[in-house]
Amino acid sequence: MKSKFSSLLLFVSCAAMPFAVGANYAQVPDSTTQSTQDNSQDKSADSRTLTGCLSQGGDAKSFNLLADDGSTWVLRSKTATLSDHVGHTITVSGKVWHGTMHGAKEKTKDAVDPGAEEHGHLNVTTVSMVSDSCKK
Repeated sequence: MKSKFSSLLLFVSCAAMPFAVGANYAQVPDSTTQSTQDNSQDKSADSRTLTGCLSQGGDAKSFNLLADDGSTWVLRSKTATLSDHVGHTITVSGKVWHGTMHGAKEKTKDAVDPGAEEHGHLNVTTVSMVSDSCKK
């Protein structure tokens, strides 16, 4: 078991190394890169506010959000009542599960496929209804 974990850790470390090494070089961003970076939300941020369509998740305590920007999120909450809003367009705020790891995963995915949609997990603290239906 320990050997399998060590092998997995080595594999992940080696796979991420080209991205980490590339980040150490001084780069002068061109205007295209700069404008793209300015328009996107920091994927390492610990908290998020998202708007989109809510659906029931795989179990009674989890829900799925298809955000307006195309990203998908698994939502859970101990304080907000999400079940009342299934099928609604809502805005939620909360804390990203393992924000640093989420950001690293998403930045690596962006480097490989810039068109890839973000996917994450959010512990919702507030919810508000935008519409009692979802866009079709």
